[in-house]
Amino acid sequence: MDDKDIHAKIDALVEEEHAIRNASEHTEEQRARLRQIEEDRDQLWDLVRQRDAKRQYGEDPDEASPRPEPQVENYLQ
Repeated sequence: MDDKDIHAKIDALVEEEHAIRNASEHTEEQRARLRQIEEDRDQLWDLVRQRDAKRQYGEDPDEASPRPEPQVENYLQ
């Protein structure tokens, strides 16, 4: 997956999130989907940052891989 594909997936998730959030009421399934979207989006942004770091240090960005959701979600802000 290249940068263009990753950003396309992020954009699609953001679009889906906006569509769900713009609904007047949310079902439990929609709330669960919003949580999943947030987790997936965070993993993709982490992957983008990994690829950028590898590129910055002369490494192959294609060696970056998605990290597990718990690892990404537990980063200190």
